Amino acid sequence: MNSATPRSARVLVLNAGSSTLKYAFFEEARLVESATLEMVGTTTIQKAVHSLCVRKTLLPIDIIAYRVVHGGVDLVSPVEVTSGVVEKLKATTHLAPLHQKPALEAIETAMTVVPKAFHAACFDTAFHATMPAEEKRLALPREMYDLGIRRFGFHGLSYESIVRQLPTLSVRAAQGRTVVCHLGNGASLCGMIGSQSKTTTMSFTPQDGLIMGTRAGRLDSGVILHLLQNNYSVQDVQQILTKKSGLLGISSVSSDMRELMRRSLEHFESHQAITMFCNSVAREIASAATFIGGLDALVFTAGIGENCEWVRSQVVKKLAWIGGELDEAKNQANATQLHSSSSSFEILRVATDEQSIIAEHARTIWNHAKSLATKHTDE
Repeated sequence: MNSATPRSARVLVLNAGSSTLKYAFFEEARLVESATLEMVGTTTIQKAVHSLCVRKTLLPIDIIAYRVVHGGVDLVSPVEVTSGVVEKLKATTHLAPLHQKPALEAIETAMTVVPKAFHAACFDTAFHATMPAEEKRLALPREMYDLGIRRFGFHGLSYESIVRQLPTLSVRAAQGRTVVCHLGNGASLCGMIGSQSKTTTMSFTPQDGLIMGTRAGRLDSGVILHLLQNNYSVQDVQQILTKKSGLLGISSVSSDMRELMRRSLEHFESHQAITMFCNSVAREIASAATFIGGLDALVFTAGIGENCEWVRSQVVKKLAWIGGELDEAKNQANATQLHSSSSSFEILRVATDEQSIIAEHARTIWNHAKSLATKHTDE
């Protein structure tokens, strides 16, 4: 770990995905720069991370912080990355193959290139630790839970970002019964009471719940057994479930909602994919609202949730039976407050900022580690 200095902490946040690397660079809480790097051609996560870690305009780097989707049973809060943490993450790779492998590639590359930096990992599963015990269990033999087979929930860093913003946007949403919809290529929603997670759609892995870009979401487990019994290998099934299903599988043309919207008027399969996605979101909102005992606020966030007014409109129309109503002019304008005066619950559009949350957590544990080191030296 770098020794203490009077200047602001310089934090590089790395959010590695299967085809992109999002990064953000902070001086304390001030965002200096951020971008999304596409992994195309010969560009790899390792090359992209190496390039960032040696860029002169970013040096010196005090802290490198990583978004990690799955923390497993043991990693339930942000931690300093050690060799032991890396080994625990490797053991969870099969649970989130689209996410864990690139995250580990980013971690191992950065730790090699900048070994003197403080390395910290933040987990998407941690936010859902407040779910009740019954919601964490699956309806499997009890010994399965002891083996770590349980509902974890994901997108927690995004939900935490929304929770941080709600008090200044809506006291009712912050304190009441709120469903937050993180709608992007990966999609989930979270039912909260008083800004704490009580239920969520993703489960043991990020496969469950809503229809997503390339993932089927809620699926009869018998389909998997049927495929395995009919000469599909485990690898074949994994490819189908993670890379060939969802919006892409239904439309046969794209996993990108923007492309599907462009095609929808003349391409039946694209229109059908969008319709099924909206149905999936509305169905799960109603389910979450039932679980948390009502609905005071509905929040849309992430790529689709923040930018696709048509999807928001179609979802809320399906919730008219419980009193949901958009102000369509506000919806078209991508305003923050989207509900009409007669809506029974508030409807908000809030931009998520996972990178700032990750940077804040990393600075906190870095400062704690420095204070412990100072105390140990003084003793």
